[in-house]
Amino acid sequence: MATADDLKFQEFDDAANLLAANPDATTISIDEPVEIPKNQHSRLQEPGREEDDELLGTDDSDKTELLAGQKKSAPFWTFEYYQTFFDVDTYQVLDRIKGSVFPVPGKNFVRLYIRSNPDLYGPFWICATLVFTIAVSGNLSNFFIHLGKPTYHYVPEFRKVSIAATTIYAYAWLVPLALWGFLMWRNSKVMNIVSYSFLEIVCVYGYSLFIYIPTAVLWIIPQKVVRWVLVVFSLCLSGSVLVMTFWPAVRDDNRRIAVATVATILLLHALLAVGCLAYFFDAPELDIPAPIIPVHNST
Repeated sequence: MATADDLKFQEFDDAANLLAANPDATTISIDEPVEIPKNQHSRLQEPGREEDDELLGTDDSDKTELLAGQKKSAPFWTFEYYQTFFDVDTYQVLDRIKGSVFPVPGKNFVRLYIRSNPDLYGPFWICATLVFTIAVSGNLSNFFIHLGKPTYHYVPEFRKVSIAATTIYAYAWLVPLALWGFLMWRNSKVMNIVSYSFLEIVCVYGYSLFIYIPTAVLWIIPQKVVRWVLVVFSLCLSGSVLVMTFWPAVRDDNRRIAVATVATILLLHALLAVGCLAYFFDAPELDIPAPIIPVHNST
């Protein structure tokens, strides 16, 4: 039979003897967490990769997708399905508008404002407000330019409302649809490309148009130089939001394709601003003579 001495853990006795021989030796307890030096932890990560993850939103996007997958989505033919697209409060809408007017260099608009809860409430009402602002401001600009001319008779042009609505809403929906399809196609070709959802792209385009609302009001000023300075300033602000949002998604693609994609986004955005200014404010208007009332001879 085994004696009591044979059942002892000999390694503990060896450790005790070593500790008695060297009292200054450092011991580690299993209850104490092992700390990794900061310099060793930094070497484990590739330099600059943390910044790339922040721009692309890959660090929080997985958590967001998992949380979103846990939510039970209603069928698309029910009212509850579309109600989720408008489930935002005033503070979120104002915060996203502020982010589109004052873009932060190096920050992704989708990751900071949109990804947690993309909505259609802000884009819909921003486009609607922009439609009426452009139509009304264009009529007022035409009135002030021809004010005082005896041969001019003011006639409100209500057709400008329908033209502005068709242009703005077509741009806010068709361009994001084409961009979403392109990103999905390139995502199947290049694995590193981060693809945004269609709702996120529509949200970005909708909020990027907010800067044109105060700009359209200032376009009433009958000075072409002032108008073009305003349109360039607005284009730089809203265009920077689009560039900082979509450049991280295509920069890992072929260099020519990435540059061409961003250039196309800016070109379409510039065509919208310049086209609205040229058609609704700088279009040559024909002077409509005032109706002549015939004077009957009383003889």
